[in-house]
Order: sequence, then C-alpha cells, then structure tokens
Amino acid sequence: MISQAQLRRYIEQGFAPLACAFSTGSDSTLTLRVFEPESGRVDLVVTGIDPRTLATEADVLAMIEELLYELRSNSISLVHLS
Repeated sequence: MISQAQLRRYIEQGFAPLACAFSTGSDSTLTLRVFEPESGRVDLVVTGIDPRTLATEADVLAMIEELLYELRSNSISLVHLS
C-alpha cells in the first residue's frame, strides 16, 4: 500500500508545474485541488478520492493520467468558449 506522503508526491509530480492542495474528509477520502500557483486560478477539483483504491504505483499513475486527460479536455473547452 502506498502511503499518503507517497501518493501526494506522485500527484504533485504528475501535475507540475501546477500546484496541488489536499484535504482529507471525515470519511478519509481526499479532495484534490489543482491550481496555477502564481495566479491562484483553480483548474481542477476532485473530491472523494479513496486512497485505499490506490494500492500500487500503477493505480496512482492511472488516476493521474485520467485526471490529466480531464484537465486537458476542460482547458480545450475553455479556449473554445473564449
């Protein structure tokens, strides 16, 4: 099982150069906020991440890839709306 410190490190590295903030809910799930560090603009918020489902490095990397895809998709949509 991956520790929360390792999980956070993988996620922060995966989203660099964006910054990440984490909070833990009363049910032990994580909320991840991905933001632009200089402006503070929030690009992605994910709630209900169950760390127990992220038992291996492969699990974590798959989640990061999925969230990066979502982030890129949202960014493209925002560009088209401008």
